[in-house]
Amino acid sequence: MLRPPRLRPGDRVAVVAPSSPFDRERFDRGMARIAERYELAPHPSLFERRRYLAGADEVRAAAFTDAFQDPGARAVFCARGGSGAGRLLPRIDFVRLPIKPLVGFSDIVALHGALQANGRISIHGPVVTQLADQPAWVSDRLFALLEGRTVEALRGTPVLPGVAEGPLVGGDLTVLATLVGTRWMPELSGAILLLEEVGEPPYRIDRVWTHLRNAGVLSRIAGLALGQFLDCEPTDRRYDPHTAREVLSDLAAEADVPCIVDLPIGHGSVNAPVALGARHRLDAHAGTLEPLEAATA
Repeated sequence: MLRPPRLRPGDRVAVVAPSSPFDRERFDRGMARIAERYELAPHPSLFERRRYLAGADEVRAAAFTDAFQDPGARAVFCARGGSGAGRLLPRIDFVRLPIKPLVGFSDIVALHGALQANGRISIHGPVVTQLADQPAWVSDRLFALLEGRTVEALRGTPVLPGVAEGPLVGGDLTVLATLVGTRWMPELSGAILLLEEVGEPPYRIDRVWTHLRNAGVLSRIAGLALGQFLDCEPTDRRYDPHTAREVLSDLAAEADVPCIVDLPIGHGSVNAPVALGARHRLDAHAGTLEPLEAATA
């Protein structure tokens, strides 16, 4: 995987909105957090709207490409997730994009997947609106990744014992599943698969997970790193008495690879940044996910 050049404090960073519109107050607070470290370069189209999208497809795709092609911008931050990033994939020439880190998660996983499919490392971490409410150590960790510094291993709960090493790939379960069968699906052979989700009850998690299994995805991975599955409990326990945790444990057991759960990654109050495409070591005895290489060079 190609590592983008490392940032330095004061570097210029682009801000784009590839997915949905966003709350301005949270956005401004998130921008203030980034401005403590870097010079901000918001794209002029940031505040456009078209239905549930932050502007027309051609506008958002052009803004994304502009941000990467801007020689003064050293990284690209995403304002929010939501929906719509997948609509941009055919409009972006990922092979020709200059190499620089992309920061975001949730719907942005569609863009991360395309970058990993083209051999590039990117940062799965808070979007601007989420960064506003994250603890200080999360933004410190994000800046450390962007600047090529060492970050600590993340801790979770062991489910299936074992140790695996490989590139970390994935993100939001449902968004990743939409890439199956496309040229933007990253290679998962020998990878540690990162999954998290929000607002999907257990039967839907089972459905999407089964799709990944039926597509042969889970037969190729080396390990499973499961983050937060927020607001994923069944709505009616009379008909579905099983918790999301119980269903996830059963599904992980079917995959039969080292697995840890409860990593502080996802849609909750803590979303620890990690470098997608970079090699990691998953220790499902100790319950840790440890980076083995820097995110930037």
